[in-house]
Amino acid sequence: MNTYRSSSLPGGLMKCNLYGRCFQNPMEKKEFDTWLENLSAVFYTLTDLQKNETLDHLISQSGAVQLRHLSNNLETLLKRDFLRLLPLELSFYLLRWLDPQTLLTCCLVSKQWNKVISACTEVWQTACRKLGWQVDEDAQDTLHWKKVYLKAVLRMKQLEDHEAFQTASLIGHSARVYALYYKDGLLCTGSDDLSAKLWDVSTGQCIYGIQTHTCAAVKFDEQKLVTGSFDNTVACWDWISGAKTQHFRGHTGAVFSVDYSDELDLLVSGSADNTVKIWALSSGSCLNTLNGHTEWVTKVVLQKCQVKSVMHSPGDYILLSADKYEIKIWPIGREINCKCLKTLYVSDDRSICLQPRLHFDGKYIVCSSAIGLYQWDFASYDILRVIKMPDYANLSLLGFGDIFALLFDNHYLYIMDVRTEKLISRWPLPEYRKSKRGSSFLAGEISWMNGLDGVNDIGLVFATSMPDHSIHLVLWKENG
Repeated sequence: MNTYRSSSLPGGLMKCNLYGRCFQNPMEKKEFDTWLENLSAVFYTLTDLQKNETLDHLISQSGAVQLRHLSNNLETLLKRDFLRLLPLELSFYLLRWLDPQTLLTCCLVSKQWNKVISACTEVWQTACRKLGWQVDEDAQDTLHWKKVYLKAVLRMKQLEDHEAFQTASLIGHSARVYALYYKDGLLCTGSDDLSAKLWDVSTGQCIYGIQTHTCAAVKFDEQKLVTGSFDNTVACWDWISGAKTQHFRGHTGAVFSVDYSDELDLLVSGSADNTVKIWALSSGSCLNTLNGHTEWVTKVVLQKCQVKSVMHSPGDYILLSADKYEIKIWPIGREINCKCLKTLYVSDDRSICLQPRLHFDGKYIVCSSAIGLYQWDFASYDILRVIKMPDYANLSLLGFGDIFALLFDNHYLYIMDVRTEKLISRWPLPEYRKSKRGSSFLAGEISWMNGLDGVNDIGLVFATSMPDHSIHLVLWKENG
């Protein structure tokens, strides 16, 4: 075997076998380390193109053992699990830059990825807000909001496919039902049969039934029921005993709306005698009569304001009263003998009528009219926008939130996306007939519109009294 010396190869010795193939004598460890260090230094100075060409040449000269070694190490280098290696806080920060659909795809990578992504509360809360879901940041379960988002996506699809609601009926009254009030899964009904009933809408069962006067308005809490009547009076009843605890006399017309505050010990009522009366809730005495309306007062709302202005501060109680043409604002929390702060109109010449579906959340006032929805900013009393619906001229407001509005006419319940002002869904309603006292359509309160948390999904959307005296309900679907 011939031996040659080469200065270009480590060790300087290169041997050739009988077939002319050359191979290198094994180097000592120290000598190899020096050669590798020199080669690395030269490789570092090359351009990217030269580095690529060098690697291509080395790969072409490699055998199966080297290629297998290269493949195994590349997989480790290129597929490093950064979510496992990074601190959790940094992983959460990076995940915030991904959209929800991409995150759901990433959840399929591994159990570890699914665990980390599902626990990124801020990401899912933000996604829920964009869909219109209100976020309760006090929820302790870190996996809670991913579930809420998935359920919200399902609900949105159901809305678009007109499959978001289901119907039910409550049977028990023997005469026309005129008064409805919904709260936390319970519905109170007041009827011409001189009774009021409390229903669990999830089961359809009557929880309480008490004898009252004929009811035009109802509102309740855990202990008591307050009713406004066509007999011109307001009454307070105890649910357990059915006893009348207070009777408020003074109106000279039917009482169409009532509201109260235990904190203020006040009750307010709006009547067909064109007045609003303020009562001491505990004693039943009339504290003041607010004049100024020239039409029946069909709606009163007693609510804390949430914005600051020259005339009120956050936390102040505000009374809103509405008739056919105007909405009056009273600073009820400061003094009983208050003066009207502001009167809101939709038309100076009274050519447009308001409908008795007033919404006030402490920041905005919303009311429907003959031509559309009006929204006022409560801090400035300026009209923020008018949503006109030429194709649905008779729509009435049922509920209004940051993302959705609920409206209805004689045939359908509609869901509007208030961001785009487009009607995105509708649900058929049963045919109804008008009574001598007005339309039989009676809308319940829309608790889920302003605070759906994705867990307590039963929300009353619409209720109407049927000719057979039953209550037809349209409910937000409980199960997705």
